[in-house]
Amino acid sequence: MNWLFVEKLNKRFGGLVAVRDFDMTVEEREIVGLIGPNGAGKTTVFNIIACYYQPDSGRVIFQGKDLVGMKPFHVCKLGIARTFQVTKPFINNTVLENVMVGAFIRTSNTRLAKKKALEILEELDFLERKDALGIELTTVDHKRLELARALATDPKLLLLDEVMAGLTPAEKMSMLNLLRNIQKQGITLIVVEHDMKAVMNLCERIILMHRGEKLIEGPPSLVANNPRAIAAYLGEDYATA
Repeated sequence: MNWLFVEKLNKRFGGLVAVRDFDMTVEEREIVGLIGPNGAGKTTVFNIIACYYQPDSGRVIFQGKDLVGMKPFHVCKLGIARTFQVTKPFINNTVLENVMVGAFIRTSNTRLAKKKALEILEELDFLERKDALGIELTTVDHKRLELARALATDPKLLLLDEVMAGLTPAEKMSMLNLLRNIQKQGITLIVVEHDMKAVMNLCERIILMHRGEKLIEGPPSLVANNPRAIAAYLGEDYATA
């Protein structure tokens, strides 16, 4: 049985078909890239997996449990966490307090939540910013905070929505190293990202979406050289042949 099994997802918003007959399987500890042009349906798929949206039809099975119809906090307790493309920290709270919010999904004890948050901040090399307010953070700080808050929920599956957007090349390299370390801890990653160099470097398998549908799926080298992928999204720069 697949660890995560997504079958025949469909989602409309009025007359707009956001996702059409989308299938995906993910195995435990895998890193999968979900790519495609803006409006392809990538974030909608994330929102359905995390139960922020309910599909019009289709199934999402995680470790044998059907997620359709569940509330987002139930899905989080099962071990699915996500980051958001547009980060929204609690701007009047400290970094530490923001991360503690994630930890409270597992405990109501403030001392334990603080301990967990401090451990995550240290792991992400972000401890020195623990007392900074959300409103004071830079773009890279926002990305690290978003990741820290998700990790504080103790996830098994992490959905990362453009976690490298707006970062410098050096910051992206640092983020790639962080994500590899997260995978080594046993956490499965699905990554939505427009930086193709980063995606090709990080992911073991890539799914290309186009107009709500899955267009191509395979290892990075196969996707990078596929004529349909090049024409729909990648362009000639990503062909390695």
